[in-house]
Amino acid sequence: QVQLVESGGGLVQAGGSLRLSCAASVNIFTLENMGWSRQAPGKQRELVANITRDGITNYVDSVKGRFTISRAIGKNTVYLQMNSLKPEDTAVYYCAASKIATVYWGRGTQVTVSP
Repeated sequence: QVQLVESGGGLVQAGGSLRLSCAASVNIFTLENMGWSRQAPGKQRELVANITRDGITNYVDSVKGRFTISRAIGKNTVYLQMNSLKPEDTAVYYCAASKIATVYWGRGTQVTVSP
């Protein structure tokens, strides 16, 4: 079993920055992938960014150049640095991890970007 705990959400004005953290209960090298998804009201959850065990990163087009996913292996933590935030980035952000064909989710953290 893998527990994921997100932190760092909040309210920010457009153009501002936030950093989300996701602390895993296991050594993150045992996880094939870790990532961040988001779900806005009335919309489907979408993958925002992920990082593989080998350190390869991927981003959805709408956040490329603004968001950066990174990890601190010794802390078993993955981060999402979000810069130049836009109102359309408002959503609940969920941390996710995959291991042996199972996907684990955190409870989510709210990010609200005001105009």
